Amino acid sequence: AGVKALVALSFSGAIGLTFLMLGCALEDYGVYWPLFVLIFHAISPIPHFIAKRATYDSDATSSACRELAYFFTTGIVVSAFGFPVILARVSVIKWGACGLVLAGNAVIFLTIQGFFLVFGRGDDFSWEQW
Repeated sequence: AGVKALVALSFSGAIGLTFLMLGCALEDYGVYWPLFVLIFHAISPIPHFIAKRATYDSDATSSACRELAYFFTTGIVVSAFGFPVILARVSVIKWGACGLVLAGNAVIFLTIQGFFLVFGRGDDFSWEQW
């Protein structure tokens, strides 16, 4: 987990945000309601952080706290994908903007998952290195 991984994750995050901005700012679309999915992107790792902090037995294959965190994270991610579809369904945004926002969601959530896979697995992981 080094500089190459950090550069790749930041590049993919920038690509995802570019899709999201294109879904909002292109002249044909011009509606900024899809930017509310950024709230889902920001709160999606919070259940994992709480479960990691509250669960002390790291040798167990599963715990109720960790499973509840997975459940809440799944709900947040599904909501982030459902929000633009609902906006397109009620004709607040166009379907092309919905497609761009969904593509951005996929890239951003894969970037968040990649961050946890690359930087969150080791025992020597600490936030002080950043």
